[in-house]
Amino acid sequence: MFFMKKLFFTFLAVSIGFVSCKNSSTSKEAYTVENSTDANGYAYESVSNDPTGTRKYTLENGLTVYLSQNRTEPKIQTFIPVRAGSVYDPADNTGLAHYLEHMLFKGSDEFGTQDWEAEKVLLDSISNLYEQHKSETDIDKKKEIYQLIDKVSNDASKISIANEYDKMVGALGAQGTNAWTWHEETVYVNKIPSNALEKWLHLESERFSQLVLRIFHTELEAVYEEFNRGQDSDFRRASYAMGDLLFPTHPYGQQTTIGTSEHLKNPSMVAIHNYFEKYYVPNNMAVILVGDLDFEETIKMVDATFGKFEYEEVEHPTRPTEEPLANAVEAEVFGPENERVNIAFRADAIGSEDEMKVVLIDMLLNNSAAGLIDLNLNKQQLVQNAGSYTQFLNDYGAHYFYGNPKSGQTLEEVKDLILEQIEEIKKGNFEDWLVDAVINDLKLSQMRNYEDASNLAYDLVNTFVHFQDWKDRISMFDRMKDLTKEDIVAFANEFYKDNYAVVYKRQGEPSNVVKVENPGITPIELNRDKKSEFMASFEQMETPNLEPVFVNYEEAISTDEVSDIELAFVENPQNDLMEFNIIFDMGSDNDKLLPIALDYLKYIGTNTMSAEDVSKEFYKLGVDYGVRVNNDRTIVYLNGLRENLDKGLALLENLWDNAQADKEAFDKYVLKIAKGREDTKSNKGAILWTGLFNYGMYGEESSLRDIYTIAELKAMNPDDLVNLVKELKSYKHRFFYYGNNVNEAKDAIVANHIVEGLKDYPPKKEYVKLETGDNVFFTNYDMVQAELVFLGKGDTFDPSKMAATNVFNSYFGSGISSIVFQEIRESKSLAYSAFSAHMMASKAGDPNYTYAYVGTQANKLNEAVDAMLDLMNNMPEAEENFNSAKEATLNKMAAARTTKQDIFWSYERMKKRGISENNGEEIYNSVKDMELADLSSFFKENISGTEYNVMVVGNKNDLDINALEKLGKVKELDVDYLFNYETPPPIKD
Repeated sequence: MFFMKKLFFTFLAVSIGFVSCKNSSTSKEAYTVENSTDANGYAYESVSNDPTGTRKYTLENGLTVYLSQNRTEPKIQTFIPVRAGSVYDPADNTGLAHYLEHMLFKGSDEFGTQDWEAEKVLLDSISNLYEQHKSETDIDKKKEIYQLIDKVSNDASKISIANEYDKMVGALGAQGTNAWTWHEETVYVNKIPSNALEKWLHLESERFSQLVLRIFHTELEAVYEEFNRGQDSDFRRASYAMGDLLFPTHPYGQQTTIGTSEHLKNPSMVAIHNYFEKYYVPNNMAVILVGDLDFEETIKMVDATFGKFEYEEVEHPTRPTEEPLANAVEAEVFGPENERVNIAFRADAIGSEDEMKVVLIDMLLNNSAAGLIDLNLNKQQLVQNAGSYTQFLNDYGAHYFYGNPKSGQTLEEVKDLILEQIEEIKKGNFEDWLVDAVINDLKLSQMRNYEDASNLAYDLVNTFVHFQDWKDRISMFDRMKDLTKEDIVAFANEFYKDNYAVVYKRQGEPSNVVKVENPGITPIELNRDKKSEFMASFEQMETPNLEPVFVNYEEAISTDEVSDIELAFVENPQNDLMEFNIIFDMGSDNDKLLPIALDYLKYIGTNTMSAEDVSKEFYKLGVDYGVRVNNDRTIVYLNGLRENLDKGLALLENLWDNAQADKEAFDKYVLKIAKGREDTKSNKGAILWTGLFNYGMYGEESSLRDIYTIAELKAMNPDDLVNLVKELKSYKHRFFYYGNNVNEAKDAIVANHIVEGLKDYPPKKEYVKLETGDNVFFTNYDMVQAELVFLGKGDTFDPSKMAATNVFNSYFGSGISSIVFQEIRESKSLAYSAFSAHMMASKAGDPNYTYAYVGTQANKLNEAVDAMLDLMNNMPEAEENFNSAKEATLNKMAAARTTKQDIFWSYERMKKRGISENNGEEIYNSVKDMELADLSSFFKENISGTEYNVMVVGNKNDLDINALEKLGKVKELDVDYLFNYETPPPIKD
């Protein structure tokens, strides 16, 4: 349900390495703040030449409101950020801001309760008990108090109503309902249909009006499960160590967002209330709305709801000032995942000159195409992988670098190679054109980024949280144009000295892992059949009608032929960006060497250009090329500036026709594949969701296991791979173009794509999906939690069941108001994450599957498994939940729009399922007519009684294997066997 914001980000929340414009003549825009008044008398700020047209309002109570229009779809991306993050946690109550975030989903005195006055008495008692629990030092007495907390909490749960917020916001058709907490912010997220705005504001203003800490101890246990997930993350371990080195006194490095184990187990409800009262005030919050909205009507609605909150003075605590790093500092962390080195240089805060220059240098080093790290390390295969990113916060920023070693390479060697690239910047050893290309790349990526309402809203969150002016954010890349190469070199020599931090993440047994007991929580009452007066009134509020729109694929997709090859075209009316695809309806099942050969292509050049030259030329054009290969399809694509499609295709065809095998590059490539396999073996996510999931579906014979050994790859002639790439063009294929001038695409194809006499595809190897049931496949992994997936094979795909599947998934297993989430997490507190879904086949004739997931600490696994199995065979029938799920499904469908490139790709997915015409309207009408009895019948016919294969990854020493044997025959799968990798030779003394 909840997530903490990822530990790093760039200013742009998109990939920015593939759009540049060498020939762009864009002049610097004049950005000035303009003060205006709308038709209703509300004052607002805007910025001249702002491509987003954003308005910033400030209500009388100090609430900041950002509004921006995006009419692409009838939806509004909403964010409610609060300037209240983990740096403001009291030192003796770390994790408080994050836990408070969870509690904002539990309701207020108006909803989430049947009788607030009676419930309040019990909640006050629980609060007092927690204060006693926190101050008590005797372990046995603490347990006694906790047992009393558990009892009173159970009594309180008989009055509360779980998940009313989630039911209401879900019924609106909201998507992405969530929140995050990080250093300086807590942010609440929804994407809603535009016709639901008034109801959403009504609900949110009530939600933030008062904090009620109901269903507290079960949610606290869920947060502790989240803490355990962090203990199983080597990335978190390394990030915490880096924070400690960079910020030895500042909360950035000394207080984690999740908090310490000791503080999580000894919370203070009083402290959480105090934190809420201090920071959750209108002048410390914002409402950010981007999408299909009317400015004047929207600000009136925001003022009528959030405008009622009262202004309160807010004083954020002063944080320590760090001394400059005098020299390099280092740390080591250990864990089971693959090794990695992280390097960081501390910088000044967001909005400083440091930020602009470091962001520019970051792109000069690593833009995914023509940066020094891209060309000198990744393209040359001197490391397994390397890159960089930037992060800027209110007090400080940092430039981060990371690198994964090749086989036999030390982390120290990777570190030195990365630092050598920084030295190249300091020496000015980069081509002059690269600076302009990078700035244009950033500028164009910003434009592309702001086409999406969610991306723009996210950047407005950062602007608010970090006390920035929107003018400065949107103009930063233009201001970069004032920087000369000399400026960059001078700054680099001053900034990048021996004043960095290094964390070596090595493979080994992690230290300081906290092992915890199962507290034995009594399941709380959910009261699904109850409803607060607020919710009843909320349901009666009317919303403007929003009719669904079902795309007519025949009208939206134009078809033609060019050189006797089919061309599909979808118009891009928004900008001058394009996407060009060459589609082969053959993939790795036709030739398992194909993905290996096409991936090798990026490491070689032609008879006249090196691989590095090819990357540079594409980057100069503002065009990116790539290849996607799956089991039954291969796509070679170009995307970027429409005006350079012809030159980009010419460059691609030249590479395609004239690629030259390079034995040294091939030998490195094979070693890279070998190291990649070793890294996969150390990744528990890959073990569970790729290795075990695939084995549960196919058993021994699968495309995942049908691979070339490293010995076989080493014995190959790289010329054969290059010839396979060249031969690909001789097979049947078709084109898809998304842009605003199809004739240009036709001309580019005729001029550059010369083929004749296209061949049929080689035969496809079929892999049989096995029957499921009575099997437990287990792989041992050193971890705190255990993760388990049930997988059950069902009937063959039937389009008539799509409507029921959509409602079932919403009702039963997907989302925070689903039956599975309520039972496993809310009521029993057995897992942080639990979900289930009926997965319809993507291809006609293939079977559907039902699957369920539980991730929990090992000593709760047996209880969690029993609870999940009971649900999978005995679906609780709750009329209120069903009505909410049905309404949510209808509202989501009404607000959904198939646009841009997805018009074509959704049509392709539909055809693959054997559906000839858009069946969206049929599904919509079926959902409208559905009753709970229909869903019950669907469950009995398709879910209940399903035989499951069970896949488990966990620490063998902590798991009860005897308990797993009750689920089926346990087969422990060594990770090499699971992926069919070569077993490494024994280590000799």
